[in-house]
Amino acid sequence: MTDGLANDVFGELVERPVTGRVFEARRRVRLGDSSPHGRLRLDAAARYLQDIANDDSRDAGSPNPTAWVARRTLIHVEHFPVYLDMVTSSTWCSGLGPRWAERRYSVVVDDPGAGRLEASTLWVHIDIATMKPIPVPADFADQFGAAAGGRMVKARQHLPSRPPDGAGTVTAWPVRFADFDVLGHVNNAVYWAIVEEHLAARRLVSSPMTVLLEHHDGIDPSEEVVVTSVDTAAGVDLWVATTGGKVTAVARAGAG
Repeated sequence: MTDGLANDVFGELVERPVTGRVFEARRRVRLGDSSPHGRLRLDAAARYLQDIANDDSRDAGSPNPTAWVARRTLIHVEHFPVYLDMVTSSTWCSGLGPRWAERRYSVVVDDPGAGRLEASTLWVHIDIATMKPIPVPADFADQFGAAAGGRMVKARQHLPSRPPDGAGTVTAWPVRFADFDVLGHVNNAVYWAIVEEHLAARRLVSSPMTVLLEHHDGIDPSEEVVVTSVDTAAGVDLWVATTGGKVTAVARAGAG
């Protein structure tokens, strides 16, 4: 990561390990992934990340690959892949915790020197019935831990949970039936669509750029959602909340 956004806030993107499990998959950037100008959208990139994470867990024989929810995701775009690019996505475990684990990703276009993004997500292991955090599976470290190299990670949030008093612009964000996934949650990629929308409106989408998105609470189908946006020197800060005042996600985006 480069300067422009504080690295102590955003955390580190560790290097690909020389030992341990690394899972790879290939896909092409399609119409539904692309902006009007042809670059890979951030919400599509988020789908790539969650898809390969799920595929890796299934390939490894994990007992319940869907029993993980994202707490925070960091995406650093060096150069955006574009429409019809063929990309190779790689993922590996980059850190462990008692009820969570960090997963690193690298998404690289075939053509050397073209599109590339690096990312990490902190995934919390949950009981599907209660949606509460539970210890990671007993054999998780055996399957994925070698790649982490003993690195331990914390689940704490980095961004302020509320905007400054009286600051920012508040806009409504309509939640659709199609936004909910099999867990009954608004899918992670929808929050990245919110980020994409606000960045595009400000003409701030350019590389290199970094975005950190942290999840706080879920959105129920009956709830109305508003987004508070505050412009910063580097880009924009966003707070996603219900009209009842429940904060569901916070994002910070900007150049660098």
